[in-house]
Amino acid sequence: MARERREIKRIESAAARQVTFSKRRRGLFKKAEELSVLCDADVALIVFSSTGKLSQFASSRSPFSAVQCGRWGIICRC
Repeated sequence: MARERREIKRIESAAARQVTFSKRRRGLFKKAEELSVLCDADVALIVFSSTGKLSQFASSRSPFSAVQCGRWGIICRC
Protein backbone atom coordinates (compact mmCIF):
# COMPACT_ATOMS: atom_id res chain seq x y z
CA MET A 1 0.00 0.00 0.00
CA ALA A 2 1.39 3.41 -0.98
CA ARG A 3 1.78 6.24 1.49
CA GLU A 4 -0.27 9.38 1.13
CA ARG A 5 1.51 12.47 -0.05
CA ARG A 6 1.93 15.12 2.66
CA GLU A 7 1.44 18.75 1.84
CA ILE A 8 4.65 20.77 2.14
CA LYS A 9 3.96 23.99 4.00
CA ARG A 10 5.75 26.30 6.43
CA ILE A 11 5.91 25.10 10.03
CA GLU A 12 4.41 27.86 12.17
CA SER A 13 6.07 26.98 15.49
CA ALA A 14 9.61 28.39 15.58
CA ALA A 15 10.84 25.62 17.89
CA ALA A 16 9.36 22.84 15.75
CA ARG A 17 10.71 24.52 12.61
CA GLN A 18 14.23 24.61 14.07
CA VAL A 19 14.06 20.94 15.09
CA THR A 20 12.85 19.96 11.61
CA PHE A 21 15.57 22.08 9.99
CA SER A 22 18.28 20.42 12.07
CA LYS A 23 17.05 16.90 11.30
CA ARG A 24 16.64 17.56 7.59
CA ARG A 25 20.03 19.28 7.37
CA ARG A 26 21.66 16.25 9.00
CA GLY A 27 19.88 13.96 6.50
CA LEU A 28 20.88 16.15 3.56
CA PHE A 29 24.53 16.13 4.62
CA LYS A 30 24.41 12.34 5.05
CA LYS A 31 23.02 11.96 1.52
CA ALA A 32 25.74 14.27 0.18
CA GLU A 33 28.40 12.12 1.87
CA GLU A 34 26.84 8.93 0.48
CA LEU A 35 26.80 10.42 -3.03
CA SER A 36 30.46 11.33 -2.67
CA VAL A 37 31.48 7.85 -1.51
CA LEU A 38 29.27 5.75 -3.79
CA CYS A 39 29.86 7.72 -6.98
CA ASP A 40 33.39 9.01 -6.28
CA ALA A 41 32.10 12.55 -6.75
CA ASP A 42 33.40 15.82 -5.33
CA VAL A 43 30.51 17.32 -3.37
CA ALA A 44 30.26 20.74 -1.74
CA LEU A 45 27.10 21.90 0.01
CA ILE A 46 26.25 25.08 1.91
CA VAL A 47 23.06 25.71 3.88
CA PHE A 48 21.95 28.84 5.72
CA SER A 49 19.53 28.66 8.64
CA SER A 50 16.78 31.23 9.08
CA THR A 51 19.11 33.04 11.52
CA GLY A 52 21.82 33.24 8.86
CA LYS A 53 24.11 30.59 10.35
CA LEU A 54 26.25 28.84 7.73
CA SER A 55 26.51 25.04 7.67
CA GLN A 56 28.78 23.40 5.14
CA PHE A 57 29.77 20.00 3.85
CA ALA A 58 32.62 19.18 1.50
CA SER A 59 33.74 15.70 0.58
CA SER A 60 37.22 14.90 1.84
CA ARG A 61 38.64 15.14 -1.67
CA SER A 62 36.74 18.30 -2.56
CA PRO A 63 39.00 21.29 -3.25
CA PHE A 64 36.22 23.68 -2.18
CA SER A 65 35.49 25.53 1.03
CA ALA A 66 32.59 27.82 1.97
CA VAL A 67 33.16 31.14 3.70
CA GLN A 68 30.37 33.26 5.17
CA CYS A 69 30.36 36.83 3.96
CA GLY A 70 27.51 38.71 5.60
CA ARG A 71 24.29 36.85 4.80
CA TRP A 72 25.81 35.03 1.80
CA GLY A 73 28.26 32.21 1.41
CA ILE A 74 31.15 32.21 -0.96
CA ILE A 75 32.48 28.93 -2.30
CA CYS A 76 36.14 29.13 -3.12
CA ARG A 77 38.70 26.68 -4.44
CA CYS A 78 41.42 26.04 -1.87
